[in-house]
Amino acid sequence: MDEHVAKVRAFNRFYTGVIGLLRQGVLDTPYSLTEVRVLFELAQREHMEGGELRRLLGLDAGYLSRMLGRFETDGLIVRERSAADGRRQVVGLTEVGRTTFGTLDERSAAQVRDLLDGVTEEDRQRLVASMATIREILTRAPKAEPYVLRPPRTGDLGWVVHRHGVLYSQEYGWGQDFEALVARIVADYVDDHDPLREAGWIAEVDGERAGCVFCVRKDDETAQLRMLLVEPSARGMGIGGRLVGECLRFARAAGYRRIELWTRDVLTGARRIYRAAGFERVGEEAGDGFVEEIWAMDLRDA
Repeated sequence: MDEHVAKVRAFNRFYTGVIGLLRQGVLDTPYSLTEVRVLFELAQREHMEGGELRRLLGLDAGYLSRMLGRFETDGLIVRERSAADGRRQVVGLTEVGRTTFGTLDERSAAQVRDLLDGVTEEDRQRLVASMATIREILTRAPKAEPYVLRPPRTGDLGWVVHRHGVLYSQEYGWGQDFEALVARIVADYVDDHDPLREAGWIAEVDGERAGCVFCVRKDDETAQLRMLLVEPSARGMGIGGRLVGECLRFARAAGYRRIELWTRDVLTGARRIYRAAGFERVGEEAGDGFVEEIWAMDLRDA
């Protein structure tokens, strides 16, 4: 625990330095970080009760009162009694206040753009995803459910091979022979790709690759579902079933009469997905510590 505490504190020191929180004024203004945050909250609505603002930001009542007094002197806010309850105070930004906040907002966005300038698209995606993970863990919020499926882009096929190799090595002890098999399947997909009869899908969660599947041609009447994978962090979200469903819809639209897949008996999660989609096991052969299985579906009956 102590080692983790030290690393979190080191990151805090690093990041506060990067975005300039240790300076007296934030974004070259006379205002502190807390004062800028108060202006941000006030800018999100026309009026806000002082008590609500204090509770939202966890501020001491006296400290907030002095801060609002300064803002009022600077012409940034107006304060008045609530029409619903005369004991309560309502705060709102003036036009000067909204203009001031607009300037702060533009400077903040420019600061972040400068911070990201020169960072590759891939690293920006990793950075944003990592920030989302930090928020998820520290707020104990459930992982966001929405995900997207998209066609493969440059770099995705290398990821498919890499993740199959790493993931199945970690979970089942399969070695480089399996990774090489996946690499050959990917190479064949690229070399002989017919976009009218073959397709692939990449699943993304929070901008990060989370799964994949491919529909490829076996012969004129038979398609093959290949390389289904869902990252452990994204399991339980329905991604596997959705990927298989997309593959089946494409196969029907492409005119295939039948679809097959190859799997292994130890892949219980994948086999549940296949069975739920309507596949049936039609053949098997003993392998090295597992059973190779062929599953199929007649698309005309599905």
